[in-house]
Amino acid sequence: MKVRKSSAVWRRRMRLGPVVLGSCVLGPCLHAAESPGEFELKPPTPVEPVEEKSALDYSNWIEVGVGGYIVDGNEGQFQQRSGRPATAFGGIESYHYESYLSRDTLLTLDGRGIWDINDYSVNLRLETEGTGYLEFGYEEFRVFYNGSGGFFPVNGQWFELYDNALSLDRGRAWFEGGLRIPDAPAMTFRYTYMFRDGQKDSTSWGDSGLAGLGTRGIVPAFWDLDEDRHIFEGEVAHDIGNTGVGLGVRYELSDINNARQMRRRPDEASDRHLTQRERVDTDLFNAHASTETRFNEKVMFTTGYSFTTLNTDIGGTRIYGAGYDAMYDPLFARRQARDEGYFGLHGGSQMKQYVANVNLLLRPVETVHVVPSVRVEKRNIDSRSAFIESAVQPGTLVTVEENLEAESDRGLIDVSERLEARYTGVENWVFYARGDWTQGQGDLQEIERDAATTAVVLERDTDDERFTQKYTAGANWYPRAGLNFGAQYYHKIRNNEYDHKVDSTDNTTGNRYPAWFTHQDFTTDDVNFRATWRPLNNLTLVGRYDFQLSTVDTQGDGLALVESSEVTSHILSGSASWTPVSRLYLQASVSYAMDETETPVPGITPVVTDAENNYWNGTFTAGFALDEKTDLQGDYFYYRSDNYQDNSAFSVPFGSEAEEHGVTVALIRRIRENLQWTIKYGFFTLDDRTSGGHNDYDAHLLYTSVRCLF
Repeated sequence: MKVRKSSAVWRRRMRLGPVVLGSCVLGPCLHAAESPGEFELKPPTPVEPVEEKSALDYSNWIEVGVGGYIVDGNEGQFQQRSGRPATAFGGIESYHYESYLSRDTLLTLDGRGIWDINDYSVNLRLETEGTGYLEFGYEEFRVFYNGSGGFFPVNGQWFELYDNALSLDRGRAWFEGGLRIPDAPAMTFRYTYMFRDGQKDSTSWGDSGLAGLGTRGIVPAFWDLDEDRHIFEGEVAHDIGNTGVGLGVRYELSDINNARQMRRRPDEASDRHLTQRERVDTDLFNAHASTETRFNEKVMFTTGYSFTTLNTDIGGTRIYGAGYDAMYDPLFARRQARDEGYFGLHGGSQMKQYVANVNLLLRPVETVHVVPSVRVEKRNIDSRSAFIESAVQPGTLVTVEENLEAESDRGLIDVSERLEARYTGVENWVFYARGDWTQGQGDLQEIERDAATTAVVLERDTDDERFTQKYTAGANWYPRAGLNFGAQYYHKIRNNEYDHKVDSTDNTTGNRYPAWFTHQDFTTDDVNFRATWRPLNNLTLVGRYDFQLSTVDTQGDGLALVESSEVTSHILSGSASWTPVSRLYLQASVSYAMDETETPVPGITPVVTDAENNYWNGTFTAGFALDEKTDLQGDYFYYRSDNYQDNSAFSVPFGSEAEEHGVTVALIRRIRENLQWTIKYGFFTLDDRTSGGHNDYDAHLLYTSVRCLF
């Protein structure tokens, strides 16, 4: 891509910024840390006593570090869990420099540069009081993923088709300028360039016949991502009397070229590669305005309006071949029945969105706050596409190509109301309540035709209505200093109605989804309790309990309304902070989550089971001052899940069962008031039954850093 090529060299140059800047100050910093007598320099005769500087007297700093992880086991899983590389790394952890160029002009520079993990940033800001500011910045960081697939316990089937230690580089560069002249409109312009480039795992796995009990979807797949965005923004804000007015525009261009790479039936006679490439180019324009009027201390009125238009162009292919990104070959020998693909995809869509809202803040008396608000949103989306479908007919292995066209028109309108109230008229109590309501309706017209004959392949015309209501109430109680309680409850209901006026699908095919749905109700009840207690000046305890119950009731065409799922969640958490003596502090936290989803499906087929997601989390931190200049710190982390369901006889195993431990110990030494040295050791381990042990790892961390203030 043109943007990618032109920016690659520039990004590499920008990475040197923190390193060069750090070297400019590292020499003076280390010189300040030298011990007396190392050089025979004659100190000047003091005219008056000079006070020794403290750490608070320094406004600039640089911190450099080096270290690495030694990993025994699955490096991809370790990198995804820790967010750090399974190798050595180092560089400038943090750099900050600020200086007044004149009495009212401040220059600020912040940077970071860690080699081998693409973790770089630099931010330069020049600000003049009463005039405005300029800011330039760049940052890039790496996100790690584990590209492993599924494990089949019956015969121990596990696939390692490529290096599963995947990574994705994300970054942005920006320029911002603002005018801040007294009594004049405040104006701001900002340009931002963002990118994502690399590989990440896909949760859509390929299939294998080597599992021993039929076909199972356990073959790993991954995404190749290449995305760029350019964003231009402008804002103007000004006060006119007692009213603040804001105007703004936003223009955004994006270029997305992603591909999902999947392997089907590896190591079998029908082994083939599937590449689904998706091209999306977008052009977005937004204009918005807002007002805020303060009539007096008891009444404030705000308004907002936004208009957005989004144009999208699409392209792509879904092709089977002997390798990834293969050329389309309708006679590819290994293609199998139901290997459906497409090529020559082109088309696009246009969306227009209109949003308006008004809010009124009323405080009739000191103890009562009331905020009513209304929001209206309207969206129109028109889409068109054309492509050539390529499918293999069952039983014949003959490839059939069909030139198809598809159109859809979607219209939506939603009106939302909210009423909030807060009351503080009872001593040591705060009561609050809120009601939210949304009424919406829409229509969707879909049609698919054979481009050669204009014959209709699929036609649907659906009207829908939505009504959502949510009621929230809560209270906070402060009975005495160091003790407070809080409780909150909300009840939410969403009703969806669908009227399929036209539906060309055959009732006997069993393929009417999603037009088969006529009614769905979503209901959620949520309650939580919180308590904070400080029984001693050096001891603080915090506890919380959350409970949530959600149900979904679904009605199909010609059927009765039934409960299609129920989700129950309990979360218990607590923390404690204790400083028994001035040299020692202790902190601990623990949480336990119980989450279960029940549906009628397990009673119909054993292929699907009810889902459970129960897990423990725990942390412990301790710090001890060995002497006035030396601290010892330790951290421990624990995670445990036990939800594994071996459903191998009918499908793939569900759930997760894993146990994870992590411990770090750091020694911090203040060599001088402006110089600090840290050395750290860490050990991390994961035992993962879900992957049959293939994602297990043991990792050791060795790291040291020096922080200098100047």
